[in-house]
Amino acid sequence: MKKILLLLTILSSLAFGNKEKSFIGKGNGYGGELKVNVTTKDGKITDVELVSQNETSPVIKRAFPVLKDRILEAQSPIVDSVSGATYSSFGIKKAVAEALKADGKDFGRITIKTKAPEQPVANLPAIDTDLVIVGAGPAGLAAAISARENGIKNIILIEKLDILSGNGKFDMNFFDIINTEAQKKNGTFDTVEAFVKEKANKMDTIERTRAQAEGAFKLDTWLRKMGIELNYNYGLRNHMAEKDAYAGEEIQDGLEKKVAELGIDVRTGTKGLDLLINNNVVTGVKVQNKNNFYDINAKAVILATGGFSHNKELLAKYAPGSETIETSNQMSATGDFLPIFEKHGLKVANLDVLSIFSFIMVPSRDLTGGGSDYILVNQEGETFLKENPTSMERAKAIEAQTGGYAYYIYDQDLYNSYYRLQKHNKLGLHTKADTLEELAKKIDVPYDKLKAATKTLKADGPYYGAKVQSAIHMTKGGVVADENTQVLNDKGEKVKGLYAAGEVTSTSAAYSAAVVFGRIAGEKVASEIK
Repeated sequence: MKKILLLLTILSSLAFGNKEKSFIGKGNGYGGELKVNVTTKDGKITDVELVSQNETSPVIKRAFPVLKDRILEAQSPIVDSVSGATYSSFGIKKAVAEALKADGKDFGRITIKTKAPEQPVANLPAIDTDLVIVGAGPAGLAAAISARENGIKNIILIEKLDILSGNGKFDMNFFDIINTEAQKKNGTFDTVEAFVKEKANKMDTIERTRAQAEGAFKLDTWLRKMGIELNYNYGLRNHMAEKDAYAGEEIQDGLEKKVAELGIDVRTGTKGLDLLINNNVVTGVKVQNKNNFYDINAKAVILATGGFSHNKELLAKYAPGSETIETSNQMSATGDFLPIFEKHGLKVANLDVLSIFSFIMVPSRDLTGGGSDYILVNQEGETFLKENPTSMERAKAIEAQTGGYAYYIYDQDLYNSYYRLQKHNKLGLHTKADTLEELAKKIDVPYDKLKAATKTLKADGPYYGAKVQSAIHMTKGGVVADENTQVLNDKGEKVKGLYAAGEVTSTSAAYSAAVVFGRIAGEKVASEIK
């Protein structure tokens, strides 16, 4: 009799309560409409699947798993957005809310500011480690891997965003590396001495330039050991993963994978607040995770926190006039440690030096363009740039036009020459037209003016156009570090226990150098604290 009752109970629950149900919801993210499939059972959310989306690949593949975990844990779309993926998060949360509404659960209006309930402030006990790295972009990830490879077991890597890899994950080109397999296949012979001679500059000591060159000579081999392959070489030292694949996504995916394989303690959503200093020796950092505050005591600290191109106040302070220019860098580039450097008497330099990229798309901020065979016109169809402008002059000239933008116009020859242009057209981010008159109509520019301005382009179409601005891509100034990445104080003395790599430092170099000096930092720290 008990078996019969049990069977009836099971059948009843299957019929009325335990059946899985799925609902489709739609939202709008950074790249437009996206769809999710939400599965529920017994009134609980059991799965969230991203069905379709047009988000930026390096962002969505990192952000969606984080947001999915938050939604499943909270059993609600009322959760914190993934920092570094605000608009993608908003679209997903709105889509999940719409799907759940069809299941009889109304979570109200989801906005860009919707977040989880505030948690109480907590001051937690300090923790101890051998090495703490602040910032998990290219430099921080490389430093963590290098330090572990050189024998440091206890490493904590903190990142204030909820996703890793900084701005590097968006980069097309990994330049300034030598002795690569791709170069050898091209028959390109390059040396450390040639690199040093070409790259010597006023911003870097000759010792730092040589350290960069020697690191660049070894870098391709190191990356390939991790399965990171840059197989396309062009323009002497420029590299992509393949002819039609960006370098940044390949490199950063590989570095993150290696960090995970090594079991390094990575703490996302965790911001460095200050340095712990005792008798002029750095002994750790103060950190914040949501409303939790604690100290990380360490034998050494590596700073890899990036620049400040997303901080209007600091730009106005150090490079007046630049604060009105857009940036192509990500939201975390806010120069959090600049006040800390000043507070502790650490040496900074070249804070007025900026790297300004000629063109980003409006409004997406993706880097675009290529070559010199283009025409730049304003909304009235007129050219406006003086001959051979500096990057700042170009940025300010575009900013002064109607709407604060210009149109980047080019023909089929330029399209065929640059992969970035081809990619952006395939994504529908540029406007294509068979004739110049058709293009003028599509972008609402007077045809007669456009025709006069573009007389140097090919006589036959198709033609292409993109709405653009210039943008601050990087800040070049920062804390001063020597060739071994050790930070110097205002007196020019090495600060024991403190190292820095990447855009947080004063350097003329960029992406590849961040990885090179991150690797050097890991090696140096290991030799000091073993």
